[in-house]
Amino acid sequence: MHIWLLFAMLALIFWGITGVTQKLSTNCISSERSFLWFCWAMVALSLVVLIIERPHWGLGRVVVLSAIAGGALNGLGAWTSFRALESGGKASIVISLISLYPLLTVALAVLLLHERLTWTQSVGAVVAIAAAILLSVETEAKAET
Repeated sequence: MHIWLLFAMLALIFWGITGVTQKLSTNCISSERSFLWFCWAMVALSLVVLIIERPHWGLGRVVVLSAIAGGALNGLGAWTSFRALESGGKASIVISLISLYPLLTVALAVLLLHERLTWTQSVGAVVAIAAAILLSVETEAKAET
């Protein structure tokens, strides 16, 4: 097995569990408080990575700005996901919908990085969009007579 596949599977597991823990926290505390605890966990994890990795800091401005923008956008995505859950969104729907963010990445990669999609990948993107639409449709519960 390729090492990148192992890391991808671990990310899938971590993020899959995260959706449930985010919903559990926003059932009891505000999205802002949940997000602040999320941030504290990220700071602690960052310190562990700094100790283990001892990174080389000789980086260009574009690299640093890209990393900062990525972190800020990731944080905003986390905060808005907490808000969606706190606002009454079902974890099974909210997490499924926000997990389709790679579609935006694909579109931007095609537009900005001039990457090309195969026919199969294009069909996969269309199916993912259809899945998002189907997941977001909620039916009203039938009233008992």
